[in-house]
Amino acid sequence: MRQLTTTNHSRDSAGLTYVYPVISRRSGGLSIGINLNPNNACNWRCVYCQVPNLVRGAAPDIDEDQLGDELRGLLNDVLLGDFYERFQIPNEQRVIKDIAISGNGEPTSCKTFDRIVELIGAVCGEFGLLGKIKLVLITNGSLMHKRAVQQGLKRWSKLGGEVWFKMDSATAEGILRINQVNLDPEAVLRNLEISARLCPTWIQSCLFAFDDEPPSEAERHAYFDLLANLKQRDASIQGVLLYGLARPSMQTQAPRLSALPEAFLDGIAEAIQALDIAVRVNR
Repeated sequence: MRQLTTTNHSRDSAGLTYVYPVISRRSGGLSIGINLNPNNACNWRCVYCQVPNLVRGAAPDIDEDQLGDELRGLLNDVLLGDFYERFQIPNEQRVIKDIAISGNGEPTSCKTFDRIVELIGAVCGEFGLLGKIKLVLITNGSLMHKRAVQQGLKRWSKLGGEVWFKMDSATAEGILRINQVNLDPEAVLRNLEISARLCPTWIQSCLFAFDDEPPSEAERHAYFDLLANLKQRDASIQGVLLYGLARPSMQTQAPRLSALPEAFLDGIAEAIQALDIAVRVNR
């Protein structure tokens, strides 16, 4: 049995289609992932993405009965079985920290996203986990206008969940280079407002050097200006999650990416704190 570590995030480690366990550096323990994109399809194509054979597209139709069975089975194995022993997980990490809707593409592209949220909530209720672990949705936020997404976020919030909203750049040029989509920063703000009104929302930003160059001064100022603008609007974010490169990209740009010095991340964090916004740094 292969050991689970913070650098081994294989979606196939448990041999399931929709559910996978990982040891998360951000959560500090066991995170149970829900992969709604087993077809490796996403509407974005981030240059740092660790998904191999990534294609453009949306989530396929989800077998909800299978997803429910897989989640119940893994939770039962973790809570009552020998899961931790089989995967050689250290004692200090033998705790479920969260259930995260994440995976191999944009999860909110699932047509039945609202029903998936209800299903996860029901299974968590069966195991007495509601209110005891985090429920996290990791999203690029591009589909916040969809009714099923908004209904799902409302329910996610009632279950005690939160959103980690990807924002790696606040300029159209930066978004195109990093996320490989044409997107106006004003649209990012609108989507952030929707998310924050419906569910507690953190901004999640990946920082790295591209061709050995860190984010430019213009990029940094645009990022800080967007955060300041957001504070002036009728939306309140929980804070910002900053993280650097931890695992190798599986995209063609991988050789051009490299980690930033810790001092650079700390400097960005200090500038965000100066805006009176909470920040967490995961290197």
